[in-house]
Amino acid sequence: MYVACSTLCFGGRPLEDALRAIREMHFPKADLAVHAGGPHLTPAEVAADPGKVAQRLRTANLPLAAFHVVTEADPDEARRQLAAVCRLARVMTVPVLTVPAAPLGADLDAETRRLGDWAKVAAAEGVMLTVETHCRTVTADPAGAAELCRRVPGLGLTLDPSHYLVGPHGPADYAALLPVVRHVRLRDTGTTPDRFQVRVGQGEVEYGRLLAYLDRHGYDRALTVDIREVPDGPFPVGPEVRKLKYLLESLV
Repeated sequence: MYVACSTLCFGGRPLEDALRAIREMHFPKADLAVHAGGPHLTPAEVAADPGKVAQRLRTANLPLAAFHVVTEADPDEARRQLAAVCRLARVMTVPVLTVPAAPLGADLDAETRRLGDWAKVAAAEGVMLTVETHCRTVTADPAGAAELCRRVPGLGLTLDPSHYLVGPHGPADYAALLPVVRHVRLRDTGTTPDRFQVRVGQGEVEYGRLLAYLDRHGYDRALTVDIREVPDGPFPVGPEVRKLKYLLESLV
């Protein structure tokens, strides 16, 4: 296992500045947000000129652990953009691509078909597709997340334990999901929605226990620091990013 950093930790800066900040903190890799309407790279930009985007990323001189992709709502355009990001991932040797699941209450059969198709698109480029655990999607319940992975061959999970602390079923036990976890994003979190992101050490995430469980299941991938910079946040994000980096590095 190694510690990476999400570009959303520096969401108030341009992409190149965010990657520079991550590099200057001596993270070995970044977890790049490719979000429609996001602060950095968008799927539409990738689809429009993947070669130009690849050159921008190479210039940053920082390897990438994963892409976190949020596409347009239109299904056909979303699939086209996803395919473009998967091709970029292959070119940039990015092994994992994370997407959100459908909202709570969505039809599970339809979501199975969508993710099954997307998993095939990713696999054709040699990329692993994962779906994130999130308190407002069909993965809010660990059992639902496990069922989705059972239904879709090759689909993995990006585990974000914060959502199982504050979600509708939380604090929820997600230990049964660990065999299908392919990526991890971390911050400290309390047990109520208003404490989703707190200073490191003031929440309830048991990092040592989680890493021990992951190690037991042979997990050897990234642990992404994902303390997000938000307007008028209650505390400066930079020192907390550094603090969590050092904490995780002391445990791996």
